[in-house]
Amino acid sequence: MKLAILAALTLTTPALAEPVVVRAPAGAVEGRTEGALRIFRGIPYAQPPVAALRWKPPVALPPWTGTRPATAFGNACVQPRGPTGIYTDPPAAMGEDCLTLNIWAPKTAQKLPVIVWIHGGALISGYGHAAMYDGAKLAQRGAIVVSINYRLGVLGYLAHPALSAESPDGVSGNYGLQDQVAALRWVRDNAAAFGGDPANVTIAGESAGALSVMYLMASPPARGLFHKAIAESAYMVTTPGLKQPRHGLPAAEAAGTQVMTALGARDLAALRAMDATALTEGAAGKGYGPWGNVDGKWLTRQLVDTWDRGEQAPVPVLAGFNAGEIRSLQMLLPPKPTDAAAYEQTIRARYLDLADAFLRLYPSSNVGDSMLATTRDALYGWTSMRLAIGQTAIRRPAYLYLFDHGYPAADENALHAFHASEIPYVFGTASRLPPLWPKVPDTVADRRLATAMGDYWVSFARDGVPRAAAQPDWPAYGAQANYMAFAAAPRPGTRLFPGMFALHEAAMCRRRAAGDQPWNWNTGTASPVLTRADGCR
Repeated sequence: MKLAILAALTLTTPALAEPVVVRAPAGAVEGRTEGALRIFRGIPYAQPPVAALRWKPPVALPPWTGTRPATAFGNACVQPRGPTGIYTDPPAAMGEDCLTLNIWAPKTAQKLPVIVWIHGGALISGYGHAAMYDGAKLAQRGAIVVSINYRLGVLGYLAHPALSAESPDGVSGNYGLQDQVAALRWVRDNAAAFGGDPANVTIAGESAGALSVMYLMASPPARGLFHKAIAESAYMVTTPGLKQPRHGLPAAEAAGTQVMTALGARDLAALRAMDATALTEGAAGKGYGPWGNVDGKWLTRQLVDTWDRGEQAPVPVLAGFNAGEIRSLQMLLPPKPTDAAAYEQTIRARYLDLADAFLRLYPSSNVGDSMLATTRDALYGWTSMRLAIGQTAIRRPAYLYLFDHGYPAADENALHAFHASEIPYVFGTASRLPPLWPKVPDTVADRRLATAMGDYWVSFARDGVPRAAAQPDWPAYGAQANYMAFAAAPRPGTRLFPGMFALHEAAMCRRRAAGDQPWNWNTGTASPVLTRADGCR
């Protein structure tokens, strides 16, 4: 009897993780076989940017000898402690030795598409091995999934005249972007050893990860390192210039000089001697905001100008946004007017001849909802459509989506389809969310939606066309302005939010022409007066 019980247990217990070694050009790594996958955690793709390497371009690692263990995730890059909320998910460990990546690969992988995931977090926080980004479910669909860390905050984006003077190219900042390019070069050189196709790489990210996707699409050194792009909730905001103030933003070097002074550091040596955590938290506390900068090498011009000139990477794009983006980001909203009349009066005073179109889209009958929709569309909706229109203009397929799925725990807290809420559906990680994230129900409908979205995403990475079993076709944006809505189930449509893109494009054009104002969060009741400008609607 005991033998029979033991035999039954042996048959029903999942196989334990077993070691597996891959000999890649970078060196041999030992990961773990877990079910049908081989998983490698914490592989370094560049030298640790500590001490003398702080604020320098990433340095490639020489091939190592012996076998490097890849069974534990590496450090998250240094980041400040943020306020507690639904996104709070602090890493187990962080440090400057953080330039690592993680790989999920089917056991039998041969020349599979590679998806490189770039985490969000406003370029301030986040890490590639967060549980919500577990790549197992996507890999099981037939892809190699790679998640990366990159330098954040002041350690990732500080520009300063002294740093530019150290650089052979005369530039500084953009170190986090350079890290992402270094990771893509590592993938190009090593993906085949893990069963991936280095000629079929898709970059993908959400929020600041999607901003990073656009930076990479615009960056000359990144050209040719990827072949498709996925941008979830991207925002094509104003980019600082390296040496000159532009569009109401200080020069990146000037911002760096200001934060150095605020931190009480005399020079770069003093700044480099500071503890990384104290430096990061101190800079954040002084109001330092990390952004890429237009330095002429890594970013050559404003993102809107790159797309207007058709100079972005000529690759297929899948892009979209969520119906409730701002419900979980209400710090982005301007103060609410006292009543509907004050709201309408402010809009008319600021939008002038565009006011009628604005109020048709965002009426005074429900000021709260209109303000949420205004900021959502000015940031995320306009950007997603700009990506779709831009790729279509250079004759590359683009696929637009709107995520409009609600579920009880989110809807009861007025968080319907909030920012990033599509991620657990794409990754199939509804059971692995941050502690305060509204719990996703384990229903047939939710599982079916997650399956469909994962299928669409992996299909796009595989052959550039998003398809899902037993689900409707997703037509390219094209002349008909097609899109896919993900609500209770996938549903194709045409001409999402008519008039929305034209309004915010006209507003951006007028702000850009004025030359002294950004086109970021200063929208709706916080907008500057939008006077007519040559070449703008």
